Amino acid sequence: MRDLVFVAFLLAFFGMGFRKPFLFVLVYAYIDIVSPQRLTYLLLNSVPISLIAVGLSVLGWLAIDDKKDVRVAPRQLMIVLLLAYCFYTTKNADFKVEALDKWDWVWKALAFAAFLPLTLRTKLRIESLLLFMILSAASIIIVGGIKTLGSGGGYGELNLMVANNSGLYEGSTISTVAIAIVPLIIWFMRFGTIFPPDWKVKAFCVALIFACLLIPIGTSTRTGLLCIGLVALLMLRDTKRKFVYLAALGCVGLVAVPFLPSAFTERMGTIKTYKADASASTRLAVWQWTIDYAKTHPMGGGFEAYRQNHIRYEKVAVESDGAGQATVDRSLEVDKARAYHSAYFEMLGEQGYPGLALWLTINLLGIFRMEVLRQRYKKPEPGQEWVAPLASALQTAHIVYMLGATFIAIAFQPFVYMLIGAQIGLDTYMARKREEARWRPLRKARPALA
Repeated sequence: MRDLVFVAFLLAFFGMGFRKPFLFVLVYAYIDIVSPQRLTYLLLNSVPISLIAVGLSVLGWLAIDDKKDVRVAPRQLMIVLLLAYCFYTTKNADFKVEALDKWDWVWKALAFAAFLPLTLRTKLRIESLLLFMILSAASIIIVGGIKTLGSGGGYGELNLMVANNSGLYEGSTISTVAIAIVPLIIWFMRFGTIFPPDWKVKAFCVALIFACLLIPIGTSTRTGLLCIGLVALLMLRDTKRKFVYLAALGCVGLVAVPFLPSAFTERMGTIKTYKADASASTRLAVWQWTIDYAKTHPMGGGFEAYRQNHIRYEKVAVESDGAGQATVDRSLEVDKARAYHSAYFEMLGEQGYPGLALWLTINLLGIFRMEVLRQRYKKPEPGQEWVAPLASALQTAHIVYMLGATFIAIAFQPFVYMLIGAQIGLDTYMARKREEARWRPLRKARPALA
């Protein structure tokens, strides 16, 4: 039954797409974020639907879409360069067979990110893309929020529709994305036009924000907690009544703490005692191994290069005898083939120093460009009130991703590259509007009347 529902969904949008080629882009965004093939038993799980959607998007744009004033931004060229470099490292990977599995989806994410801004020629398209991204992620987040309210969740225990712990269905990844989209949801509450922000839309947005905040609790991820703190801090800069905002945050925090499940509070307590936590200890050991590996392999080892690591780390456990006496138990652990658990070290180990530098440039330039738009449209002309808040929301989402990427290997997460595509689209769209406003046709002078 679920197969038929997804097939009907895709056919409906593909049928509309022959008249509106941009709908192919939205279909791909949904497919790449939700991965509906993972939810099905037959049909879709054996069809390369993401590749089909990409092909139809490009063909539809080439054949039908208006390409007037098409702009190619520097970051699009950087993404293409990163794609070419990843192709090179894949060809020379330490684990060629395993590297091809990751390359199979990475190249599509990068290629689509470079192509996407070419289609974002209007405000409506930019808004449609962001709305589709939010609602696609919401299909996972709402399920997770409901299950958190029902069971309290737990680390590795919250089932987000599938048993496959990868992509957006991985706890720390969905926590990062859920918190990153909160500023975008708030933007839609103020400036959305596809669904005008009446009381029903605002009620749904508030409920969705609540579900987003529940995801880090349900997944018991420390990364999610850090992202919540960062979003709260970044949103302070756009708040007019800062003291009221800080007081409200404090009250919400005090009220929420007693209702937090014990699994969440215990997991957050390990932030202070990270040496006693195997997950945190292995990350530090893998990061050190990656630094040492890059010294002898500065060009990287290709995708899945972590499979060759052998690490040794010290685990410290503190136990109390109940009488105020504590004993410290130190043990030496040995492990191998441990994943990077960090996008920064993922890039360093797999793509070397050139790949890491290029990836950082793409991301930091996006944050910088959104700040330029924030400042430029801080005092907007009539009709431009939506620009600075959207640039701020996109920038905040990107900064949250960069924080989450410190602890998760999400250097090539497709959702983030769509976010980057939206940034580039907004930047080029506003540049085109500024040029149109500056250009005025010369008028022929009228002859003087006798």
